[in-house]
Amino acid sequence: MILLFATVDPWSDLLTGGLDAHVYRDGAERALHGVPLYQDPTFFGLLYTYTPFSALAFIPVALLPWSWLTNGALLLNISVLYACILLSWKMIGYRITPRLLGLSALLAITSLFLEPVRTTMFFGQINLVLMLLVMWDFSRPEGSRTRGVGVGLAAGIKLVPGYFIVQYLVLRQWRSAFVAAMVLLATVVLAWIVLPDDSREYWLSTFFHSDRIALDTNPANQSVRGMLAHLSGGRAPLWLWMVLAGMVAGASMVITSALERCGERLLAVTLAGMTACAVSPFAWGHHWVWYVPLLVYLVHRAQSDRRWWLAAAALFVSTGAWAYQWSENYLSIGLFLLPKPWHTEPILENSHVIVYLVALIYGAVVARQPVLARRGSALGAMKICRGPA
Repeated sequence: MILLFATVDPWSDLLTGGLDAHVYRDGAERALHGVPLYQDPTFFGLLYTYTPFSALAFIPVALLPWSWLTNGALLLNISVLYACILLSWKMIGYRITPRLLGLSALLAITSLFLEPVRTTMFFGQINLVLMLLVMWDFSRPEGSRTRGVGVGLAAGIKLVPGYFIVQYLVLRQWRSAFVAAMVLLATVVLAWIVLPDDSREYWLSTFFHSDRIALDTNPANQSVRGMLAHLSGGRAPLWLWMVLAGMVAGASMVITSALERCGERLLAVTLAGMTACAVSPFAWGHHWVWYVPLLVYLVHRAQSDRRWWLAAAALFVSTGAWAYQWSENYLSIGLFLLPKPWHTEPILENSHVIVYLVALIYGAVVARQPVLARRGSALGAMKICRGPA
């Protein structure tokens, strides 16, 4: 709590804003009134970059009074953050108890200082909601007939979660992959029926222009493509990004499928979510909300071996919402936006990607550990929080 509120005035930072929530509302208003989504700027001069289906999904937002939107988005995101933490415990195998509910509340408060979470709250973003949909899918049994619906809906709103359809295929979970793909297709068809002009504009033109978001060299682009642009001054060729992104995605699929087979489902889905951010053409810092289940995983490990608290602290420090007041009217959040000496710039400017690569290497190590040793460690940790069965 001290870190959360000491860096800047919370009333001018965390609890106000809602810029993206108002962009969502503007998109829904345009869909309701037949105004083109992609031709003119929306709220505050920002371009609408989401799918046509997203404008339909945001219609309930347009029904809220304007003055309620910012605080409503904040309360929704806090609730979703708490739900994501509870789902994380469930995926490890914990039973929900009053003690675990209290621990989850403390972790939710702690997570508010992580840069992706803090900026998601400030902008009224939907990253936590999309993560909840994906985690809800992966927390259910493989034989569930509706497993994949969450991934399909999330991808229908924002394309990045579509990565999990490929993840299902790699895991040979054919039913889940099929359901997710069909739900995604249904969102495209529905939007094409209701918003044919916008759908044509998006899928035949807007979809191919990632520069509508921002320049690749923007320090806030925390992706492999952004890292290449940062290190080369924007001169890295497209083919190099595609090769590196393909290599990263391939390595992640091998590692996460191995983790899934050995029972490390939370770590597997967390690394897959982080990979989806890393290989995207553009990934804002607030896309990396997958640090939340990673933090839960590290706290889980720390309950059987206290040395893991150091790893949790390292994650907290390296992904925290460290603020810098550049001017009276401009405040930046996150290590990658801090002023930095030349010798630290390659590290700090690509901090989220570097943390991801470290986590991916750790996942590879875990996947190679003997199963019995891993299970013994996990059971020891769960006994501490679960109590007697």
